[in-house]
Amino acid sequence: MAAPAPPPASTSAAAGGESERTPAARLEAGLAALGVAATEEQRRQLLGYVHLLVRWNRAYNLTAVREPLDMIPRHVLDSLAVLPWVQRGPVLDVGTGAGLPGLPLAILRPDLAFTLLDSNGKKIRFVRQAVLELELTSVTPVQARIQTYRPRVNFATITARAVASLVELCRDCEPLLAPGGVLLALKGRDPAPELEALATAPPLRVCAQAIRVHRLTVPMLDAERCLVSVPFD
Repeated sequence: MAAPAPPPASTSAAAGGESERTPAARLEAGLAALGVAATEEQRRQLLGYVHLLVRWNRAYNLTAVREPLDMIPRHVLDSLAVLPWVQRGPVLDVGTGAGLPGLPLAILRPDLAFTLLDSNGKKIRFVRQAVLELELTSVTPVQARIQTYRPRVNFATITARAVASLVELCRDCEPLLAPGGVLLALKGRDPAPELEALATAPPLRVCAQAIRVHRLTVPMLDAERCLVSVPFD
């Protein structure tokens, strides 16, 4: 399975500086560093999402990241770093939490149908409110456990951000992926141990020889990031 070209790496100028003292300025610099073209409306929606997250965080503790300046790289840009690999819908974001990476991806890909899945009612209530206020007509929030969730139509793409091990993810996602679908697992550290465990006993439909690891560069984030692309028969 051919992988799309990765986004350009960020430069030191785009990674931070005196001009990036507001969320809007940070977002603008980060989008430029990732090579992501966004309309004014999409920029407004991304900033609106951060504003909502800050507001809800005061009462519901949705994320450990508190400051909007930190939310731009650690949540928004971290999610959008995988945008080049989100090519087919419908898309399922499992363990979406506060809508990550699903909401930022859905904002940039309004042509694709997104389902955001989480078992936590508090977090799904936030996602529903964000979908309403940001007018995201292609996004459906669902409260359910992945192990029991069975949609009427399976998904071409499944995303997961720091949800579970690759073995667990592949096992749980297998019934939800359409033929030829792909699991995109966002990982922070070297996934080699997880890949070795997956190679030992891969689920039946996993195309083990076609698994790819893509190193990601997230602007303004000094942390290791990678994307594991797991194609299924």
